[in-house]
Amino acid sequence: MSQKQFYLVTDSTSDLPKSYFEENEIGIIHLSCLLNGEVYGKDKELDIKEFYQALRDGSLPTTSQINPEDAYEYFKQLVATQTEILMLAFSSGLSGSYQSVCIAAQQIMEEQENVHIEVVDTLCASLGEGLLVDKAVELRNQGLSLTEAANYIRENLLHLCHVFTVDDLFHLYRGGRVSKASAMLGTMINIKPLLHVDNEGHLINIGKVRGRKKSLLSLVDMMEERIGSYKDKQGSIFISHSDCREDAEFVAQEIKKRFGYDKFLIHFIGPVIGSHTGCGTVALFFWGEKR
Repeated sequence: MSQKQFYLVTDSTSDLPKSYFEENEIGIIHLSCLLNGEVYGKDKELDIKEFYQALRDGSLPTTSQINPEDAYEYFKQLVATQTEILMLAFSSGLSGSYQSVCIAAQQIMEEQENVHIEVVDTLCASLGEGLLVDKAVELRNQGLSLTEAANYIRENLLHLCHVFTVDDLFHLYRGGRVSKASAMLGTMINIKPLLHVDNEGHLINIGKVRGRKKSLLSLVDMMEERIGSYKDKQGSIFISHSDCREDAEFVAQEIKKRFGYDKFLIHFIGPVIGSHTGCGTVALFFWGEKR
């Protein structure tokens, strides 16, 4: 049993490296991905390079949210050793997983009065959710209680900024986010959309530029617009990507040149989020005045 103030749990959409979960004693509840007839998630891991190659080969994976039964079983096992639990959940604006986890947590607490589970709707996705988990680890290490940490996260999560660009307009078309005509025209003239996650946790298209390099530089421009008084309050900057590491590294170098930051966590967008973004997505996460 951990001797820390509380046990931290998140879900697989946080896209943190496996080593991060192990090093920081964090639990994980899995969403699932169905690819070519196989279900991947809690019981079967999907190699991330194979996943993106399957997308390039034309596969169209589907995903499933956490259901209350699976969340209940997870918590049921966990409370045998942990009674103070902070669960940081995938945005309710993108999935019903948060609601499922709330149902399961409430049932567990009704059955066991000594258990306290706080479930926070992060309104975040991918390494944005991961950066919020990183803040929770920091708060736990500082000695904050479960309630203190949960309150801090709720009060500050709208300062966690998500900006990203995608390279594959046809994947956005398949996901219903742009029309077929827009995807065809945009591909012909090399248009790249710019998106963010808003205050309700939804993915919102906020602009477009012509050319891949300009779209990547626009991420850094959007960071400069949003960062405000948080310029001196950054820890590591998180960048996730759907199998385009060089582009993510390019963004990191531009951030270093413009702001002087030199601590980055760069990692893959996992299969659940990647099923909806396609290949070539670069997403940037940082603390700022506004989303």
